[in-house]
Amino acid sequence: MGEESVDRSEGFGERLLGLLLDRARQLPPQLIAPLVAEEVARIGGRDLSILLQDYAQELLVPLPGRKLRVGQPEPMADSPAGQAFLRADVVEVPQAAGGVRMYLPLLDGSDQVGVMAVTLDAVADDDRRLLGRLANLVGDMLVTKNAYTDQFFLARRREPMTVSAEIQWSLLPPLTMSVPQVSVAGILEPAYRVAGDSFDYALNDNILHIAVIDAMGHDLDAAAMATIAIGAYRHARRVFVSLAEKYAFMDDAISRQFGPDHFVTAQLIHLNVATGEMELVNAGHPAPLLIRKNRVVRQLESATTLPVGFGGEPPQIREHTLQQGDRVLCYTDGIIEEHLAGGELFGEERLIRCVNRLSAEPSEGVRADLRRLSHTLKTERGGRTSDDATLFMIEWCGGAADHLAVLD
Repeated sequence: MGEESVDRSEGFGERLLGLLLDRARQLPPQLIAPLVAEEVARIGGRDLSILLQDYAQELLVPLPGRKLRVGQPEPMADSPAGQAFLRADVVEVPQAAGGVRMYLPLLDGSDQVGVMAVTLDAVADDDRRLLGRLANLVGDMLVTKNAYTDQFFLARRREPMTVSAEIQWSLLPPLTMSVPQVSVAGILEPAYRVAGDSFDYALNDNILHIAVIDAMGHDLDAAAMATIAIGAYRHARRVFVSLAEKYAFMDDAISRQFGPDHFVTAQLIHLNVATGEMELVNAGHPAPLLIRKNRVVRQLESATTLPVGFGGEPPQIREHTLQQGDRVLCYTDGIIEEHLAGGELFGEERLIRCVNRLSAEPSEGVRADLRRLSHTLKTERGGRTSDDATLFMIEWCGGAADHLAVLD
């Protein structure tokens, strides 16, 4: 198709996207990617690849399918695809044989799903506009169709996964959320064997609700406790208001189901994204770290509260006030209680040194920075993750949401 014959006008783009949306609605999941390849070809694109992140957040793996270019997985670090994914921005790479390879992030809201890669003879602003909108639509379609198939799960899975890990991944919300006032990101290790760690969040009006939990044990019992704890938390979040009531509801659910010998440690947070006011209940977790101006300035301590399931007294809620640009890092004890080669515990001081060192480097966003921290910590531990190890980061940017455009 000659360059001069390709229509990339605004009107053509709207018709193309509308046609894709109409056709995709009734297609089975395995035909979505070939359909996208057909539509990309209509604007002169070729060699379409759809790359999804693996569960360990180390690789972007190609989705197999007709009319797709299926190559080798691309590393999240040091690859154009990884740069587009982690920064949620388009990357363009001139090709030695001619043309430009475009890497476009596939977003579901603000959560990165993967990357769409396509080659064009030349790239103009009309191409960027149309392909950007197409990538947004493809991201939404992949998330929607994921509920009906195992195809995308199988592409992302790079090694055998335990039943417990399957349960935990099915519990999780999107790993990243970003709005003008606040961003969050979470990561679980070991990705294919995690059992009792989990997290959850929801942004309801100006209140960001967060829970980070660690159910005792390393097997299906831990996964079952985590499932009930997260289910009870979500139910309470949708019924009650206070952190104390959430804690009590989770405590009752775990104790009734599992008895007095089982427990779940938890951190429960309310963050007012307009004011930076934060409420914290810490039930048996290490204290979160407050990162301000690229340094850990202190641990966010709170009054002692028994883990969930022990039938303790109502929790004491600690209040903190964040400054614009502050980050809060929550983590489970698997991060600091890993034994190093000589038998020494990894410890909080070593964690803080790693956080400070990486925070001083240029930020690429919460998700990219948290992933880099997670992999750095794993390297510092000699590659070992014998217990569940979860990281969850919050960045508060502040300001009222009144300036956001509202559609009539």
